[in-house]
Amino acid sequence: MIGLAPPEHDPEAARTTTILPVGSPATVRSYVAGLIRRHRKAFVLLVTVNAIAVIASMVGPYLLGDLVEDLADGARNIPLQRTIALFALALVIQTFFVRMVRLRGAMLGERMLADLREDFLVRSVALPPGVLERAGTGDLLSRITTDIDRLANAMREAVPQLSIGVVWIGLLVGALGLTAPPLALSVLVPLPLLIVGCRWYFKRAPNAYRSEAAGYAAVSAALTETVDAGRTIEAHRLGDRRTLLSERRIREWTQWERYTLYLRSVLFPVINGTHTLNLGAVLMFGGAFVLQGWMTIGQLTTGALLSQMMVEPIGMVLRWYDELQVAQVSIARLVGVREIEPEAADERIAPDGRHVRADGVRFGYRADVDVLHDVSLRVRPGSRVALVGPSGAGKSTLGRLLAGIYAPRTGEVTLGGAALSRMPAERVRAHVALVNQEHHVFVGSLRDNLLLARTGATDTDLWAALSAVDADDWAKGLDEGLDTEVGSGGYALTPAQAQQIALARLVLADPHTLVLDEATSLLDPRAARHLERSLGKVLDGRTVVAIAHRLHTAHDADVIAVVEDGRITELGSHDELVSANGPYAALWHSWHA
Repeated sequence: MIGLAPPEHDPEAARTTTILPVGSPATVRSYVAGLIRRHRKAFVLLVTVNAIAVIASMVGPYLLGDLVEDLADGARNIPLQRTIALFALALVIQTFFVRMVRLRGAMLGERMLADLREDFLVRSVALPPGVLERAGTGDLLSRITTDIDRLANAMREAVPQLSIGVVWIGLLVGALGLTAPPLALSVLVPLPLLIVGCRWYFKRAPNAYRSEAAGYAAVSAALTETVDAGRTIEAHRLGDRRTLLSERRIREWTQWERYTLYLRSVLFPVINGTHTLNLGAVLMFGGAFVLQGWMTIGQLTTGALLSQMMVEPIGMVLRWYDELQVAQVSIARLVGVREIEPEAADERIAPDGRHVRADGVRFGYRADVDVLHDVSLRVRPGSRVALVGPSGAGKSTLGRLLAGIYAPRTGEVTLGGAALSRMPAERVRAHVALVNQEHHVFVGSLRDNLLLARTGATDTDLWAALSAVDADDWAKGLDEGLDTEVGSGGYALTPAQAQQIALARLVLADPHTLVLDEATSLLDPRAARHLERSLGKVLDGRTVVAIAHRLHTAHDADVIAVVEDGRITELGSHDELVSANGPYAALWHSWHA
């Protein structure tokens, strides 16, 4: 078959948009098998009620076949009333069980979809923090939104309907074989056309639908990045470039949409041709068999009706199997997170003390491209260490390593002698907390947002935390106080207020070691200075690693580490480094000027 060629892949798009893995066929099969096992009772019930409905639907052809047989034999006393009564009874039974099939199928689909959503969410939240940070927003959002939407119809309809269709076809073929065994062979006539057409289609469909889904993810990523960085794009006059990128991504996606539509435009005529061949074969072979006396006219009538009844289940199976091609891609993208190996953790490992050390650390976001080069640092308990240096030097990366977000490629980061990368994430978070420039206000009350850090906190604790970060004044001014709804659709918080909530969570979490990555960057300098002074009381006695471009933070620190090109080039107190007249002194004089 010759037709529309598949669009060419854009390797750059794949490289930049597909960060989280796509599940292998083995992973998908394993997950689907487990999902079916969870709901095996519902599957058995669905198959049972469907079998009763199909058997009831076959009463009509048998009654009509007997009626034709009686007429052909010249019978004069035909029991029409009994035939009509039996047909009516079978119709009532069929109607009732068809309703049961639809109801049970819908319930099964909804439960499986709910399980899939919950499994994906639980597995995503359990991913290593470094993986989530590198994943970006486009690919992850497209999976939880677009792929779930595509799966919704498949789970609600395709899986139950496929089960129904397979049982339906099996029962019809069995009934045809029992009624008129010679006619059962006629079912084989359209099989070559169906097999050739389906092999052609299903050989191309999975990759086409996978590419279509990846193309949509690329569109989503491009649009999300453009919206998130709207002000930067406008400031640097990159609007035209971003528009061209979005148009290119949309064009590539729509090309794959057209290609998958072309594939379906070939498959559907093949299916229609199969139905025509099937009925024609039954009538031709059946007529010859009747003339030869191998079967009766009544058997031919029943067989032809049963054969014609196969049109709907065959079409159903192929239609919903086609739908499952789309669903299979979405499932592969959703269960792909199961292939991410969890970071090795040993429940027995616990810190013995509060000393933070980095020894010979190397780290890179891509293979063979290190951001940090042989970095070593000692952080004494209760001390304040400031990481300063030019943008892109590796300060934030080093801070995330010290907070246990990333694991070093070589070397080791330890807390109290225990490697952070080998400790369970919950245990690391109990000792070390990271507050960076990014923050999030969850939809819900102000109280709920704060309780995320410590679920058992009282209102007194919450107000104390807000007071510690200078947020109690505006919080008390809210109409409903702690019960005020914030986030999307609620009270609109300013960026500074949202950052104060993040810092209040830090106070409630009460870790002994803190990594502050420009945590006050969204506040104006005066407010930031005031907040840092207030935080000083809260942070007293804790180990603090602060990353900031505002050098007054460095001035107040016990130790200053200057990071340049992924290396620590200077280490000492403010006075020592200013006297050394090195890189830090240059930064200090430039900042003061």
